[in-house]
Amino acid sequence: MLRSAQREMESLISNFDSTPELKYSHPVWLKAMLQEDWPDDYLTIMQNNHQQAPMTLRVNKNKNSLKQYQKLLEQSQLSANAGDLTESALILSAPTLVENLPGFSKGLVSVQDEASQLAVSLLNPQNNETILDACAAPGGKTCSLLESQPDNLELLALDNSNSRLEKVRENLARLQLQATILCGNAQDPASWWDRKPFDSILLDAPCTGTGVIRRHPDIKLLRHAEDVPRLASIQQQLLTALWPCLKKGGRMMYSTCSVLKAENTLQIEAFLASTKDAKIVDITLPGAIPCRAGIQFLPGQDNLDGFYYALLEKI
Repeated sequence: MLRSAQREMESLISNFDSTPELKYSHPVWLKAMLQEDWPDDYLTIMQNNHQQAPMTLRVNKNKNSLKQYQKLLEQSQLSANAGDLTESALILSAPTLVENLPGFSKGLVSVQDEASQLAVSLLNPQNNETILDACAAPGGKTCSLLESQPDNLELLALDNSNSRLEKVRENLARLQLQATILCGNAQDPASWWDRKPFDSILLDAPCTGTGVIRRHPDIKLLRHAEDVPRLASIQQQLLTALWPCLKKGGRMMYSTCSVLKAENTLQIEAFLASTKDAKIVDITLPGAIPCRAGIQFLPGQDNLDGFYYALLEKI
Protein backbone atom coordinates (compact mmCIF):
# COMPACT_ATOMS: atom_id res chain seq x y z
CA MET A 1 0.00 0.00 0.00
CA LEU A 2 2.79 2.41 0.88
CA ARG A 3 4.65 1.64 -2.35
CA SER A 4 1.47 2.19 -4.35
CA ALA A 5 0.87 5.46 -2.56
CA GLN A 6 4.43 6.52 -3.31
CA ARG A 7 4.04 5.71 -7.01
CA GLU A 8 0.61 7.40 -7.26
CA MET A 9 1.30 10.33 -4.94
CA GLU A 10 0.65 13.04 -7.50
CA SER A 11 -2.75 11.70 -8.56
CA LEU A 12 -3.73 10.93 -4.95
CA ILE A 13 -3.00 14.51 -3.85
CA SER A 14 -4.86 15.87 -6.87
CA ASN A 15 -7.91 13.74 -6.01
CA PHE A 16 -7.65 14.74 -2.35
CA ASP A 17 -7.65 18.48 -3.11
CA SER A 18 -10.56 18.20 -5.53
CA THR A 19 -12.76 16.19 -3.13
CA PRO A 20 -13.96 18.45 -0.27
CA GLU A 21 -15.23 15.60 1.91
CA LEU A 22 -11.70 14.15 1.89
CA LYS A 23 -9.83 17.43 2.17
CA TYR A 24 -11.93 18.63 5.11
CA SER A 25 -12.68 15.20 6.58
CA HIS A 26 -16.49 15.37 6.48
CA PRO A 27 -18.87 12.48 5.79
CA VAL A 28 -20.30 12.48 2.27
CA TRP A 29 -23.90 12.98 3.43
CA LEU A 30 -23.00 16.06 5.51
CA LYS A 31 -20.98 17.63 2.72
CA ALA A 32 -23.93 17.09 0.35
CA MET A 33 -26.41 18.72 2.76
CA LEU A 34 -24.13 21.66 3.44
CA GLN A 35 -23.60 22.17 -0.28
CA GLU A 36 -27.34 22.06 -0.95
CA ASP A 37 -28.22 24.48 1.87
CA TRP A 38 -25.23 26.81 1.53
CA PRO A 39 -23.89 26.53 -2.03
CA ASP A 40 -21.76 29.67 -1.65
CA ASP A 41 -20.53 28.94 1.86
CA TYR A 42 -20.25 25.16 2.31
CA LEU A 43 -16.48 25.01 1.73
CA THR A 44 -15.91 27.80 4.25
CA ILE A 45 -18.18 26.02 6.76
CA MET A 46 -16.21 22.79 6.38
CA GLN A 47 -12.91 24.60 6.70
CA ASN A 48 -14.05 26.55 9.77
CA ASN A 49 -15.17 23.31 11.41
CA HIS A 50 -11.46 22.52 11.78
CA GLN A 51 -10.52 25.83 13.43
CA GLN A 52 -10.09 26.12 17.18
CA ALA A 53 -13.10 27.84 18.72
CA PRO A 54 -12.46 30.71 21.13
CA MET A 55 -13.19 30.46 24.83
CA THR A 56 -16.00 32.94 25.46
CA LEU A 57 -17.26 34.02 28.87
CA ARG A 58 -20.66 35.21 30.04
CA VAL A 59 -20.25 37.78 32.81
CA ASN A 60 -22.85 37.52 35.58
CA LYS A 61 -24.26 41.05 35.65
CA ASN A 62 -25.92 40.31 39.02
CA LYS A 63 -22.45 40.33 40.58
CA ASN A 64 -20.23 42.55 38.44
CA SER A 65 -20.03 44.51 35.21
CA LEU A 66 -18.19 43.58 32.05
CA LYS A 67 -15.47 46.16 32.71
CA GLN A 68 -15.07 45.09 36.34
CA TYR A 69 -14.54 41.48 35.37
CA GLN A 70 -12.18 42.48 32.56
CA LYS A 71 -10.00 44.14 35.20
CA LEU A 72 -10.08 40.97 37.31
CA LEU A 73 -8.86 39.01 34.31
CA GLU A 74 -6.01 41.48 33.78
CA GLN A 75 -4.98 41.05 37.41
CA SER A 76 -4.75 37.30 36.70
CA GLN A 77 -2.64 37.93 33.58
CA LEU A 78 -5.55 37.00 31.33
CA SER A 79 -6.73 39.23 28.50
CA ALA A 80 -10.14 39.37 26.85
CA ASN A 81 -12.09 41.54 24.44
CA ALA A 82 -15.78 42.39 24.68
CA GLY A 83 -18.13 40.64 22.26
CA ASP A 84 -19.90 42.53 19.52
CA LEU A 85 -23.45 41.20 19.93
CA THR A 86 -24.19 40.98 23.66
CA GLU A 87 -23.43 43.04 26.75
CA SER A 88 -22.27 40.00 28.71
CA ALA A 89 -19.65 38.38 26.42
CA LEU A 90 -15.89 38.46 26.89
CA ILE A 91 -13.71 36.55 24.44
CA LEU A 92 -10.43 35.32 25.93
CA SER A 93 -7.29 35.87 23.91
CA ALA A 94 -6.24 32.32 24.84
CA PRO A 95 -8.23 29.50 26.46
CA THR A 96 -7.57 28.55 30.06
CA LEU A 97 -8.89 26.20 32.73
CA VAL A 98 -12.06 27.43 34.43
CA GLU A 99 -10.19 27.14 37.73
CA ASN A 100 -7.98 29.99 36.50
CA LEU A 101 -10.93 32.30 35.94
CA PRO A 102 -11.20 34.73 38.88
CA GLY A 103 -14.41 34.24 40.83
CA PHE A 104 -15.64 31.31 38.74
CA SER A 105 -16.56 29.22 41.81
CA LYS A 106 -18.33 32.26 43.27
CA GLY A 107 -20.52 32.70 40.20
CA LEU A 108 -18.93 35.81 38.71
CA VAL A 109 -18.68 34.26 35.26
CA SER A 110 -19.62 31.25 33.11
CA VAL A 111 -18.37 29.81 29.83
CA GLN A 112 -20.79 30.22 26.90
CA ASP A 113 -20.31 31.10 23.24
CA GLU A 114 -21.60 34.55 22.30
CA ALA A 115 -23.95 33.13 19.66
CA SER A 116 -25.55 31.00 22.37
CA GLN A 117 -25.83 34.02 24.68
CA LEU A 118 -28.00 35.77 22.10
CA ALA A 119 -31.03 33.66 23.07
CA VAL A 120 -31.70 35.80 26.13
CA SER A 121 -31.28 39.24 24.56
CA LEU A 122 -33.51 38.22 21.65
CA LEU A 123 -36.22 36.80 23.92
CA ASN A 124 -35.89 39.96 26.06
CA PRO A 125 -37.54 38.81 29.33
CA GLN A 126 -39.54 41.44 31.22
CA ASN A 127 -40.48 42.05 34.86
CA ASN A 128 -43.04 39.71 36.46
CA GLU A 129 -42.93 37.21 33.58
CA THR A 130 -43.19 33.46 33.80
CA ILE A 131 -40.81 31.72 31.42
CA LEU A 132 -40.41 28.11 30.35
CA ASP A 133 -36.97 26.85 29.36
CA ALA A 134 -38.26 23.76 27.61
CA CYS A 135 -35.04 21.79 26.99
CA ALA A 136 -33.03 23.30 29.81
CA ALA A 137 -30.06 21.02 30.51
CA PRO A 138 -27.23 21.69 31.11
CA GLY A 139 -28.59 25.10 32.12
CA GLY A 140 -26.48 27.71 30.32
CA LYS A 141 -29.49 29.55 28.90
CA THR A 142 -31.50 28.98 32.09
CA CYS A 143 -28.88 30.80 34.12
CA SER A 144 -28.42 33.45 31.46
CA LEU A 145 -32.16 34.22 31.58
CA LEU A 146 -32.02 34.67 35.34
CA GLU A 147 -28.90 36.83 35.09
CA SER A 148 -30.72 39.23 32.74
CA GLN A 149 -32.13 40.89 35.90
CA PRO A 150 -35.91 41.26 35.39
CA ASP A 151 -37.79 41.70 38.68
CA ASN A 152 -39.96 38.84 39.95
CA LEU A 153 -39.05 36.53 37.08
CA GLU A 154 -40.43 33.00 37.51
CA LEU A 155 -38.59 30.40 35.49
CA LEU A 156 -39.39 26.71 34.98
CA ALA A 157 -36.39 24.68 33.79
CA LEU A 158 -37.74 21.53 32.14
CA ASP A 159 -35.81 18.55 30.80
CA ASN A 160 -36.58 14.87 30.28
CA SER A 161 -33.33 13.66 31.90
CA ASN A 162 -32.86 13.69 35.67
CA SER A 163 -29.12 13.16 35.32
CA ARG A 164 -28.79 16.15 32.98
CA LEU A 165 -30.93 18.28 35.29
CA GLU A 166 -28.32 17.69 37.99
CA LYS A 167 -25.98 19.87 35.94
CA VAL A 168 -28.66 22.59 35.90
CA ARG A 169 -28.83 22.41 39.70
CA GLU A 170 -25.04 22.68 39.95
CA ASN A 171 -24.95 25.75 37.72
CA LEU A 172 -27.79 27.44 39.60
CA ALA A 173 -26.08 26.77 42.92
CA ARG A 174 -22.71 28.11 41.73
CA LEU A 175 -24.34 31.27 40.36
CA GLN A 176 -26.66 31.59 43.39
CA LEU A 177 -29.79 31.70 41.25
CA GLN A 178 -33.28 30.28 41.81
CA ALA A 179 -35.51 28.40 39.38
CA THR A 180 -38.11 25.64 39.48
CA ILE A 181 -36.58 22.44 38.08
CA LEU A 182 -38.84 19.74 36.67
CA CYS A 183 -38.16 16.46 34.93
CA GLY A 184 -40.75 16.02 32.22
CA ASN A 185 -41.34 15.43 28.54
CA ALA A 186 -41.77 18.72 26.67
CA GLN A 187 -43.58 16.79 23.92
CA ASP A 188 -46.30 15.88 26.44
CA PRO A 189 -47.28 19.02 28.42
CA ALA A 190 -50.36 17.29 29.83
CA SER A 191 -48.04 15.24 32.06
CA TRP A 192 -46.52 18.29 33.82
CA TRP A 193 -48.21 21.57 32.82
CA ASP A 194 -50.58 23.25 35.34
CA ARG A 195 -52.53 25.00 32.51
CA LYS A 196 -51.19 28.44 33.44
CA PRO A 197 -49.86 29.93 30.17
CA PHE A 198 -46.29 31.20 30.03
CA ASP A 199 -45.37 34.73 28.99
CA SER A 200 -42.34 33.40 27.11
CA ILE A 201 -40.94 30.03 26.08
CA LEU A 202 -37.36 29.24 25.15
CA LEU A 203 -37.16 26.15 22.95
CA ASP A 204 -33.50 25.35 22.40
CA ALA A 205 -34.40 22.25 20.44
CA PRO A 206 -32.39 19.02 20.19
CA CYS A 207 -30.58 19.05 16.85
CA THR A 208 -27.69 17.60 14.85
CA GLY A 209 -25.22 20.09 16.34
CA THR A 210 -23.75 20.79 12.91
CA GLY A 211 -23.02 24.38 13.96
CA VAL A 212 -20.64 23.38 16.76
CA ILE A 213 -18.47 20.74 15.08
CA ARG A 214 -15.35 22.77 15.79
CA ARG A 215 -16.08 22.24 19.51
CA HIS A 216 -17.31 18.65 19.14
CA PRO A 217 -15.57 17.06 16.12
CA ASP A 218 -17.00 13.65 17.02
CA ILE A 219 -20.35 14.91 15.66
CA LYS A 220 -19.00 14.06 12.20
CA LEU A 221 -18.79 10.41 13.26
CA LEU A 222 -21.76 10.15 15.61
CA ARG A 223 -24.36 11.77 13.35
CA HIS A 224 -25.81 10.12 10.26
CA ALA A 225 -28.03 11.29 7.42
CA GLU A 226 -31.08 9.59 8.94
CA ASP A 227 -30.67 11.67 12.12
CA VAL A 228 -31.76 14.82 10.27
CA PRO A 229 -35.40 13.80 9.54
CA ARG A 230 -35.60 12.05 12.93
CA LEU A 231 -34.59 15.20 14.80
CA ALA A 232 -36.69 17.41 12.53
CA SER A 233 -39.72 15.31 13.52
CA ILE A 234 -38.93 15.81 17.23
CA GLN A 235 -38.53 19.56 16.69
CA GLN A 236 -41.91 19.70 14.94
CA GLN A 237 -43.55 17.80 17.80
CA LEU A 238 -42.00 20.15 20.36
CA LEU A 239 -43.19 23.27 18.55
CA THR A 240 -46.72 21.89 18.19
CA ALA A 241 -46.93 20.61 21.77
CA LEU A 242 -45.55 23.71 23.48
CA TRP A 243 -47.43 26.36 21.48
CA PRO A 244 -50.67 25.94 23.52
CA CYS A 245 -48.61 26.59 26.68
CA LEU A 246 -47.89 30.15 25.50
CA LYS A 247 -50.29 32.96 26.35
CA LYS A 248 -51.78 35.25 23.69
CA GLY A 249 -49.26 37.96 22.89
CA GLY A 250 -46.48 35.76 24.27
CA ARG A 251 -43.17 35.00 22.58
CA MET A 252 -41.41 31.75 21.78
CA MET A 253 -37.73 31.67 20.90
CA TYR A 254 -36.81 28.67 18.76
CA SER A 255 -33.09 28.01 18.48
CA THR A 256 -30.69 25.30 17.37
CA CYS A 257 -26.92 24.94 17.07
CA SER A 258 -27.43 23.54 13.57
CA VAL A 259 -26.76 24.97 10.11
CA LEU A 260 -29.12 22.60 8.26
CA LYS A 261 -32.22 24.28 6.88
CA ALA A 262 -34.40 21.21 7.52
CA GLU A 263 -33.97 21.90 11.25
CA ASN A 264 -34.16 25.66 10.99
CA THR A 265 -35.91 27.91 8.51
CA LEU A 266 -37.81 25.08 6.78
CA GLN A 267 -38.97 23.86 10.19
CA ILE A 268 -40.31 27.30 11.15
CA GLU A 269 -41.89 27.92 7.74
CA ALA A 270 -43.81 24.65 8.06
CA PHE A 271 -44.92 25.57 11.59
CA LEU A 272 -46.13 29.02 10.49
CA ALA A 273 -48.06 27.48 7.60
CA SER A 274 -49.91 25.11 9.94
CA THR A 275 -50.41 27.47 12.92
CA LYS A 276 -52.85 30.32 12.29
CA ASP A 277 -52.13 32.25 15.49
CA ALA A 278 -48.34 32.30 15.02
CA LYS A 279 -46.32 35.01 13.34
CA ILE A 280 -42.60 35.55 12.89
CA VAL A 281 -40.97 38.55 14.57
CA ASP A 282 -38.27 40.19 12.48
CA ILE A 283 -34.77 39.97 13.94
CA THR A 284 -31.88 42.08 12.69
CA LEU A 285 -28.38 41.60 14.05
CA PRO A 286 -24.97 42.61 12.68
CA GLY A 287 -23.49 39.72 10.70
CA ALA A 288 -26.59 37.53 10.92
CA ILE A 289 -27.72 35.92 7.68
CA PRO A 290 -31.43 36.69 7.16
CA CYS A 291 -33.49 33.62 6.27
CA ARG A 292 -37.05 33.43 4.99
CA ALA A 293 -37.88 32.79 8.64
CA GLY A 294 -35.36 33.68 11.34
CA ILE A 295 -31.63 34.34 11.20
CA GLN A 296 -28.56 32.13 10.88
CA PHE A 297 -24.97 32.42 12.05
CA LEU A 298 -22.49 30.10 10.37
CA PRO A 299 -19.63 28.46 12.32
CA GLY A 300 -16.53 30.61 12.46
CA GLN A 301 -18.40 33.67 11.21
CA ASP A 302 -17.16 36.56 13.37
CA ASN A 303 -15.63 33.78 15.51
CA LEU A 304 -19.11 32.57 16.56
CA ASP A 305 -20.59 29.10 16.71
CA GLY A 306 -23.21 28.16 14.15
CA PHE A 307 -26.64 29.08 15.55
CA TYR A 308 -30.16 29.61 14.24
CA TYR A 309 -32.83 31.80 15.88
CA ALA A 310 -36.50 32.39 15.12
CA LEU A 311 -38.73 34.52 17.37
CA LEU A 312 -42.43 33.65 17.21
CA GLU A 313 -45.37 35.60 18.63
CA LYS A 314 -48.84 34.27 19.43
CA ILE A 315 -51.41 36.63 17.90
